[in-house]
Amino acid sequence: MENTAKKIQELENKCAMQEQQIAELTAKVNWFEEQFRLSQQKKYGRSSEQAPGQEQLQIFNEAESLANPSAPEPELEEITYKRRKQKGQREAKLEDLPVETIEYHLPADEQLCSCCNNELHEMSKEVRREIKVIPAQVSVVKHVRYTYACRRCEQENTQNAIVTAPMPAPALPGSLASPSAIAHTMNQKYVEAMPLYRQEKAWERMGVELSRQTLANWIIQAAERWLLPLYKRMHEFLLQEDILHSDESHLQVLQEPDRPATSKSFLWLYRTGRASPPVVLYEYQTTRANKHPKKFLEGFKGYLHVDGYSGYNEIPDVILVGCWSHARRKFDEALKALPKDKRTADVAAKKGLAFCNRLFDIERALKDTTSSERYKIRLEQSKPVLDEFLAWLKQQRPHVLPKSSFGQAITYCLNQWEKLEAFLQDGRLELDNNRAERSIKPFVIGRKNWLFSNTPRGARASAAVYSIVETAKENGLNPFHYLQYLFEKMPNLDIQDTEVLDELLPWSEALPPGCRVKS
Repeated sequence: MENTAKKIQELENKCAMQEQQIAELTAKVNWFEEQFRLSQQKKYGRSSEQAPGQEQLQIFNEAESLANPSAPEPELEEITYKRRKQKGQREAKLEDLPVETIEYHLPADEQLCSCCNNELHEMSKEVRREIKVIPAQVSVVKHVRYTYACRRCEQENTQNAIVTAPMPAPALPGSLASPSAIAHTMNQKYVEAMPLYRQEKAWERMGVELSRQTLANWIIQAAERWLLPLYKRMHEFLLQEDILHSDESHLQVLQEPDRPATSKSFLWLYRTGRASPPVVLYEYQTTRANKHPKKFLEGFKGYLHVDGYSGYNEIPDVILVGCWSHARRKFDEALKALPKDKRTADVAAKKGLAFCNRLFDIERALKDTTSSERYKIRLEQSKPVLDEFLAWLKQQRPHVLPKSSFGQAITYCLNQWEKLEAFLQDGRLELDNNRAERSIKPFVIGRKNWLFSNTPRGARASAAVYSIVETAKENGLNPFHYLQYLFEKMPNLDIQDTEVLDELLPWSEALPPGCRVKS
């Protein structure tokens, strides 16, 4: 009898152990299925986080999706004859462009009536407008400077006054590079994301043989000579602000000292918020260590919008503001990780996503309010949502697997809660860090084309150029015209004078109208 009871106990223990193993294996299988569904979604699904029903244009049927056969370009207005009626909106779009007029007249000998041979008079005219594109052209500018002397002084052997005509200094002494050529090369790479090997072929098609090494030298030397002083001055202005955004993305640099070519380096982004003149700065560093933002932001005091990366936690005199877009994305991924038949059900992940959406709905309604009004309404409307959301998160946490997508979403929000609710402290703060993500996106797109930097020197030059062109774009400037203006003016100015530099900054009122994008 005792042996039977002992055997029953052993079997019960074995069953309990097997049940535990089954539960653990089931949890692992569910986790792997989640990861597989997420992987498939990221590989083949829509990357947008928009709610269902908000359609996104597909790249291959863009023309068909955007075309509207029921809305013809010109409207026909019947008077006593048919003429093309130009819309005021079209006129406004073209008003700042130069106009080339081509007129078509009948020859003088044909301006006679076919019935009575009387002279014809001009009754009306029909106007058709077209946009004409002039492709890039290359020409040589020869700078010839003359020197003058007095013949009389030469003949009388007296002191001869020799006068030389002034000539602007070159952007790069001893180089064929003109301000427009350097600006074009930088614009193609850092604005249009065209790598240098493709630019080399483009120059060749225009009849000029320029190697990619030559183009790289132009970029590095021009950045070091002329753009770095502006970059440093912009950095000084950045540190004077009290609200900033930050982000970082990886970068591969092949020839870093004491590091293999496959090492991952980083480009850090720092920029101003919505209440300040736009300043966008990039910094190349070999690692993602927290010493880099601490050093770059030395002297800054205020709020810093960040994502969930812990590297920003130890920056002194800084209050970190979390990103609700990242929090929302976690619940969106948890929903996408579910089987298709459960995504439409009333699951917990959908409720977490709904909490985030409520906060964003409130923010959209506050878009045009003042910062003081925004601060007040957030306390009235957003704070109750936050309190309810926090209680719900704490209630859900014991009932979910920590490593599941839903469990990770809950853990992220709870771990980041102090940062996530920091936006309530000031009406100028934003609900997310999308401003920084949008600013680092041009670099990410460019990286897909040119893949890597060759040397740390080139990476630092690229960071300086990106900083100048992105800040220029944010301030309504045309990057090409602005760069060309800088390379024309700076070699002939005392750039050690901060007042001189300030007149060249992207938000300076002293910049000529030609640098600005015509609106």
